[in-house]
Amino acid sequence: MAAITYTLRCLAHLLRYPDASMRAHLPEVRQAIDADGALNAGRRAELIALAHRLEAEGLEAEAAYVDLFDRGRATALHLFEHVHGDSRDRGQAMVDLVLTYEQAGLHLAPGELPDHLTVLLEYASTQPAKSARAFLNEFAHIVQAIAEALRRRRSGYVAVLAAVLDLAGQPLRQVAIAEEPALDETWAEPPAFDGCSSAGQAGPGTEQPVHVVRRASGQGAGQR
Repeated sequence: MAAITYTLRCLAHLLRYPDASMRAHLPEVRQAIDADGALNAGRRAELIALAHRLEAEGLEAEAAYVDLFDRGRATALHLFEHVHGDSRDRGQAMVDLVLTYEQAGLHLAPGELPDHLTVLLEYASTQPAKSARAFLNEFAHIVQAIAEALRRRRSGYVAVLAAVLDLAGQPLRQVAIAEEPALDETWAEPPAFDGCSSAGQAGPGTEQPVHVVRRASGQGAGQR
């Protein structure tokens, strides 16, 4: 039980934004990962190597984290983005997850979203080992997709997602994921006055139908 608890907390820490405070605890994280027996030696070596790299890169690690996790849906650590996108269903799923945490006596810090993988791992670390593994299995398919996206980017963070799958009893495997549009395309603003198909308008450079409406008798120019 203790081994999976501390390992889950180490994995959650490795997925946090690597600011100075986070990096200051990486020596402890490396020690805990190496001491615990929840993961095989190869996976522990990958995680320790990632921790060393984050510590050495400093501010560069912070910029790389933003580019990797905050600027594309395929690698987003908010798991409900992968399932619900921005639909209303995501809001209800968030409420249900918060209730799960509160029933366990846990409350989110201000500004913390319940579907972030670090939060899910922290919650799992408070549960008995059997329950924690079952909980991890509930979203293992999403972790597989994120791991594949990270693998394609040759990111060392894939070791963390692989470790989560190890604890869930799931092998890391290649899965099909949708190709994301280029970043410039994602952030591009729609062309002004480009027409709106739902409104029956035509785009610039095409013929625009003209509709003549007879004015009702007695209606002034300013009236509708």
